Amino acid sequence: MKTKLLSVLIIGLLQTISHAQSKTYILVHGGWHGAWCWKKVVPLLEAKGNRAVVLDLPGHGDDKTPPATVTLDDYVKKVVNIANAQTGPVILVGHSMAGVVIAQAAEVLGKQKVAKLVFLDAFMPKNGESVFALAGKAENLNKAASKPEAGPSLTSSLILSDDKKTSVIEPNRVSQLFYHDCSTDDIEFAKAHVGPQSMACLGTPVNVTDSRYGAIPKVYILCTQSKDLNKTGLTENVPIQKLYTLASSHSPFFSMPEKLVDILTKL
Repeated sequence: MKTKLLSVLIIGLLQTISHAQSKTYILVHGGWHGAWCWKKVVPLLEAKGNRAVVLDLPGHGDDKTPPATVTLDDYVKKVVNIANAQTGPVILVGHSMAGVVIAQAAEVLGKQKVAKLVFLDAFMPKNGESVFALAGKAENLNKAASKPEAGPSLTSSLILSDDKKTSVIEPNRVSQLFYHDCSTDDIEFAKAHVGPQSMACLGTPVNVTDSRYGAIPKVYILCTQSKDLNKTGLTENVPIQKLYTLASSHSPFFSMPEKLVDILTKL
């Protein structure tokens, strides 16, 4: 009887420890993408005992909101609602454009709910900055450092709708800009799923404070082979705890998900 009781106590203790060590990651996709881009990352995080939550931002993926009507506030509200539905603190991971989204969401949620912000080759804003403003800043920093962009830029690869409210990526540049180190299958999958992007979301500045957004620990993961935009200069835009690098395209969730997850699980 004592042996059985001891076994039960040990199992309970191990389960408690395992639960305490597990983390909840909310993975927020970038522009023109959807929750589908995390399909390799989720099972790897879960295999390590963590929870991985993905979402389609309004107007993306399976979310049927007309993209032309979507605002940055719509993005933020969805992330905030999903974060508040989780038990305990969360780690917000934002890829590319979603850096601005998780920054504004963190301002709303505060450090009691957000344990860490992870900017994955993302736009990491100061107060008053938008994706467009940060892209311009990065381009100016690259020129000053004599690091011009190789090949066509993302900006020059956009096809705007007639009303200028949405854009899509020129099809023959999608692979070059985002997936040059990815498999043929992943590239074809991505091309079949990328969709329109609300331009208002890219031009809207964040409204964040040092006491809330500024108080949350931040980590930056720089993709050093990214061809959409060299974001090296943006890694110093806001104080961070640590900078990690991946020798990948802008889409390490496809090209090197194991290495990406190794970094995420160290946090």
